[in-house]
Amino acid sequence: MEERGWLRRRVAGPLVLMLHHGSTPERVAISLALGAALGLFPIVGTSTLLCFAAALLLGLNHPAIQLANYLMYPFQLPLILVYVRVGEALVDSPPVPFDPRVLGATLRADPTAFVARFGLTACHAVLGWAAAAPILIGALYGAALPVMRRLRAQ
Repeated sequence: MEERGWLRRRVAGPLVLMLHHGSTPERVAISLALGAALGLFPIVGTSTLLCFAAALLLGLNHPAIQLANYLMYPFQLPLILVYVRVGEALVDSPPVPFDPRVLGATLRADPTAFVARFGLTACHAVLGWAAAAPILIGALYGAALPVMRRLRAQ
């Protein structure tokens, strides 16, 4: 019951306010879809800036795009490996051993060595994400639009 109250207070409530203060269901839905996709971008620490830039350049609803971005946080790290593997498959590259503990230790010990060792892996992850993002955006927009229309009608 507590979780439902949190969702209503932190997600549905702000969305209703956006819809009643001039945002269209279409604009909020695309903001949510793009925010979710950008929130899953596989380079940790970049999604907030990417969402800010997208909202600014495309004239989207900034609170909605950031809300979706923040909701994706629990999924971002687990999906990095998926994106790496998809990217490797797209360019027919052999799989690189991927251990988050090694990544963290290498980054802390020597950032230059980290980039040299895992730079191509990051490129594979971005490529995998870029292949998945349009599908994700389309699916999320299609799912969010009817919900936003219902919320606005209430």
